[in-house]
Amino acid sequence: MVLFWHRRDLRIEDNAGLYKALKENDQVQPVFIFDDQILSRLPKDDQRVLFIHQELQRLKSEYQAHGSDLLIFHGNPSELIPKIARELACEKVYTNRDYEPYALTRDQFIYQELEKSNISFIGSKDHVIFEKNEVLKDDGLPYTIFTPYSRKWKAKLSDYFLKSYPSTAYLSHLSKCAETSDCPSMEDLGFSDVQLFPFPERIVHDELVRAYQENRDFPIKNGTSKLSVHLRFGTISIRQLARQAHLNNETFLNELIWRDFYQMIIYHFPHSVNGSFKKQYDKIVWEHNEQHFKSWCEGKTGYPLVDAGMRELNETGFMHNRVRMVVASFLTKHLLIDWRWGESYFAQKLMDFELASNIGGWQWAAGCGCDAAPYFRVFNPTAQQEKFDKQKQYIQKWVPEFGSSSYPEPIIDHAFARDRVLTRFKQALND
Repeated sequence: MVLFWHRRDLRIEDNAGLYKALKENDQVQPVFIFDDQILSRLPKDDQRVLFIHQELQRLKSEYQAHGSDLLIFHGNPSELIPKIARELACEKVYTNRDYEPYALTRDQFIYQELEKSNISFIGSKDHVIFEKNEVLKDDGLPYTIFTPYSRKWKAKLSDYFLKSYPSTAYLSHLSKCAETSDCPSMEDLGFSDVQLFPFPERIVHDELVRAYQENRDFPIKNGTSKLSVHLRFGTISIRQLARQAHLNNETFLNELIWRDFYQMIIYHFPHSVNGSFKKQYDKIVWEHNEQHFKSWCEGKTGYPLVDAGMRELNETGFMHNRVRMVVASFLTKHLLIDWRWGESYFAQKLMDFELASNIGGWQWAAGCGCDAAPYFRVFNPTAQQEKFDKQKQYIQKWVPEFGSSSYPEPIIDHAFARDRVLTRFKQALND
């Protein structure tokens, strides 16, 4: 018997690691672990845990329909995976690779523990098209600028990298079980099972992909796929999406390439998780204005597009991509608040939170990232509103008191804020 450990790949179809396990072995036992190292840091109404729980129940039912079962545990994977593998007398443990610092450290520990029992730990590439060192500069170093990276990425792309893994063809190799187990309840995990907002569908519409370039910047339009949460937890295959994008819209494909790019950056430059990619930006003296930060979090800055975005985030766990750039720029450039404060808040609230992309996006906005907007580029939220929500439909949807006496005055003047951030950044970068 061998184990297949599901992590950020909550599907059977087109699953690289599961395919490898099933093709190479006759008895494959799938498992999932609710990682208490992660869960212990989350609020008790965290909707991502509920989303995972619902998807696991779906996945468990699929396995049961094939006479098998998904075993679900709650605890520390570094302890549980070696323990389960030994108890079931497994020869191998298969999984799909993860590139974040915590995951790399955890997996290295598990590899060493399994090795003590002569159990192999085998990883596969699944949630990116290209990983680690697959797209490098001609000198063998990792790219730090997106445009040349994307050119090399596209030049390397072929049908081979987009093909589906026929994991469903080998489901007869799943381990059979006479009795099925229960999934731990949300209460067992210490979380509420109340769903606060609808979760996005796991459907990719070709017409949306085709019109993506024309509609994606307007937050009131249904112009983005909202599939990021499904990509984050692997309930949909990146290869399926990339095939559709490759056929229908290069702009949509570029968004998927950005995702690969940030996964590669966090793998090669793990210091960027806690510090600026461009280390000289760590010299910037940030403001520590708690009241300004609170106003930003609550969507009460007096800048309607910023406020609409923050309220959409707080109420739905989602924020439109264009608006993400505006609110991030406002926090770091207008309010001069450390990008890490905003990154942390997004990490708490976003359904599609993914460390690499969140870090990359926030450092882009602050100007301190690997391929960032220059520090002197300061989004004017009013100009952005005129360009992308001219009729104020998005604003009126999320800020119903806009235009009334109950809507706050701007907490900071744009011209003052722009002059201040340019002066502050110049001082730090010229030291």
